[in-house]
Amino acid sequence: MTNNPYDDFSQDYDQFVNWESRLEAEIPFVEARLSELEMPVDQKSSILDAACGTGMHAIELARHGYRAAGADLSPGMVEKARVNAAETGVAAVFKAAGFMQLKDAFSGDASFPFDALICLGNSLPHLISENDIRNALVDFNNCLRPGGLLILQNRNFDAVMTKKERWIGPQSCRVGNKEWLFLRFYDFDADGLITFNIVRLKRKGDSPWTQNISTVRLYPLLKKHMDQLLAKSGFTDLRYYGMMNETVFDPAISENLVAVARKI
Repeated sequence: MTNNPYDDFSQDYDQFVNWESRLEAEIPFVEARLSELEMPVDQKSSILDAACGTGMHAIELARHGYRAAGADLSPGMVEKARVNAAETGVAAVFKAAGFMQLKDAFSGDASFPFDALICLGNSLPHLISENDIRNALVDFNNCLRPGGLLILQNRNFDAVMTKKERWIGPQSCRVGNKEWLFLRFYDFDADGLITFNIVRLKRKGDSPWTQNISTVRLYPLLKKHMDQLLAKSGFTDLRYYGMMNETVFDPAISENLVAVARKI
């Protein structure tokens, strides 16, 4: 395990996520929300993907004609995003910048301020205090034009904290003679935070499995706290979904908490 577990994880992350099915499911939801923005007829929205990982959402949005950019705290993830963009042949800008650094990183770019900002994949709860989360939301706000759109996708921690289920379903991937297996589980810590563990097993052919373990701490951000933090950070018109589709959020059973809001 390295000091930044996502630098180490960056080389396996695109095997961890089934991008074909995920993008097919999520991009229509993002585009439906983007269609609500008032834009010139001949101009597509500009979008910043905060905590973009390997850049696949930003790349797909760029393929759809949007002016897309991405940022991630992990230089390894950003480098992989740039490789993915080059291989796809799209123009998407990627920068190494974390939460609370986005305005400074992008304020000189032609697309700034952005029409929309997305932060997906349960990224925001990696900030482990409400104060840091609020500061990140203020940074998001500062990156948006008035009336700009914010989309957040987190785990439904209302259900996670009620049920206290430790294990998340395993995931696997095979490419040629290479194979990956990903095991994920939570530790519910005494201070109210969660330790999130990812065990990565991989092998080539019949060779022995190698093992890597990534561990990060998470803030279990409940819907009631999300309401308060978004309002305090300058957002309005709050809407919640249980997935990145039109499913209504249900705190008892929804897998995700997807928040959609507008900058005041």
